[in-house]
Amino acid sequence: MLSDYLPWIVAGAVVLALVIGGVVMSRVAPDVTAPLRRRRPRPHRGHFRPEEEQQTPVRQAAVIINPTKVTDLGPVRERITATCRANGWGEPLFLETTAEDPGPGQAATAVRHGVDLVCTLGGDGTVRNVASVLVGTEMPLGILPAGTGNLLARNLDLPVGLEAALTVALTGRNRRIDVGELRIGPLEPAEHPEAGPDGAAASAQDEPISTPTPQTHHFLVMSGIGMDAAIMAGTNENLKNKVGWPAYLVSGAKHLISPEFRVTVRVDDEPEFRRRSRMVVIGNCGRLLGGLVLMPSALVDDGHLDAVIASPRGLVGWVPVATRVATRRRKGHPTLDHKVCTEIRVVVDRPVPVQVDGDVLGEATEVTAVVRPASLTVRVSRA
Repeated sequence: MLSDYLPWIVAGAVVLALVIGGVVMSRVAPDVTAPLRRRRPRPHRGHFRPEEEQQTPVRQAAVIINPTKVTDLGPVRERITATCRANGWGEPLFLETTAEDPGPGQAATAVRHGVDLVCTLGGDGTVRNVASVLVGTEMPLGILPAGTGNLLARNLDLPVGLEAALTVALTGRNRRIDVGELRIGPLEPAEHPEAGPDGAAASAQDEPISTPTPQTHHFLVMSGIGMDAAIMAGTNENLKNKVGWPAYLVSGAKHLISPEFRVTVRVDDEPEFRRRSRMVVIGNCGRLLGGLVLMPSALVDDGHLDAVIASPRGLVGWVPVATRVATRRRKGHPTLDHKVCTEIRVVVDRPVPVQVDGDVLGEATEVTAVVRPASLTVRVSRA
């Protein structure tokens, strides 16, 4: 009987083996259709761009313009914009100074806007006013010279052409420089006189003594007291616009015999000394107009200020001063003192004019200058 069912038993065993093998193979063999079923939509073509291109935003520079120093402002803006784009920067932020706000407000606006660089297009006064907001920060300052002297740019060996100067600002290296801080006015408030036997002085205390509020200004190039400030104040603006820096020579010739004043000077912790003087110049750097050097050892990043106290007697007394400047000698005539310091206090016997970086601030009888080392970042050439 078994032999009758043997073919069916063999056939059933074969079928069972094929079913079991199919199940096993389905679990072991890869599913070639799975990638097709799991395929994601094709990414946008922007997904294949370099990672740096996606994550790096376009940098922006703010350009603060003194409109009194620039003619044809429209074409100048176009040149600046073209230079920014050519160097991979975005559309610049343009801000203009005014008589009421010569730069600090515009600099603060640029910083709040989140720019990567603040540039000035103007003279040393514009640079000073803008820099006063950037002192103590990491925001770099680019200098586009457009003034008469451009002394800071000259001391930093920056180009004076617009495109060349802007290219340095956009692609140059950061350099930390010192800043001078000038305080105009007494260090301590005036005290009331003590009451006398008759009580008169005591009654005067009911009316406070009026004393000028001390003012603090920054300077990047030089601050001056006396004759040099009088020269700045006496320079004809129309002549300066026509002939440039030689206009200062005309004003200087008129003030060579300016009145002397008595000055008391204290340098750092040294004992104070007294002189009869015609001017006191306190410098953060030493190069003047026309290639002249007043302070040969002065550097913008040496952590010191240099001071020159000139006390010539009459026209003949200026000869050794002029010789010293022309020969770039640090030591000179006895009527010319040169001091290197971190702080200097100058008290004069009568009000004299005071200037910082060419801007006349008025008259004063006491000033104190201190250095703030490496407190400002400026863009300079990489070479």
